[in-house]
Amino acid sequence: MNAVSRLILFLLKLYKRFVSPLLGQRCRFYPSCSDYARIAVSRFGPWRGSLMAGWRILRCQPLCEGGSDPVPEHFHLPRCRAAHGKQGTGSDEH
Repeated sequence: MNAVSRLILFLLKLYKRFVSPLLGQRCRFYPSCSDYARIAVSRFGPWRGSLMAGWRILRCQPLCEGGSDPVPEHFHLPRCRAAHGKQGTGSDEH
């Protein structure tokens, strides 16, 4: 693991330890966005993992259906499933 990956994982650990408890449970997905980021960076490296984490954070909003959304085995950016069964944006394929 390179230094950039270690730095990102360290910052995520600080966030989980000190910031996340102050904000409370807010993530619409499982695993949480910070856990998703940790797994993505570990699996795909700092650049692609951070891109996937940023994309996940953009999808963590009321217009996307929440639920189980594990980090994919192969790099890709899953699409947002419309909330409440609406099919406006397509569906994820995991």
